[in-house]
Amino acid sequence: MNNNIIPLHMVPIGSFALVRGLIADGSSRRRMLDLGLIRDTEVKSLRRSPSGDPVAYQIRGAVIALRSEEASKILVEVI
Repeated sequence: MNNNIIPLHMVPIGSFALVRGLIADGSSRRRMLDLGLIRDTEVKSLRRSPSGDPVAYQIRGAVIALRSEEASKILVEVI
């Protein structure tokens, strides 16, 4: 595995990343694909909620909030 590949929940706020893969399966995987999280999709980490979870991400022009549990299944490369 490439050392630059990390789970989405580890991307610093304000940073951009490219989706490199999903480790989810079943309905969770289908939901992520439906949100547009396919290979080479650019994602920006926007802001963290006051409690720290969930985090808002900009994905294909939409702002989506994902919990750390969900975001940990999305592998990205920070750019």
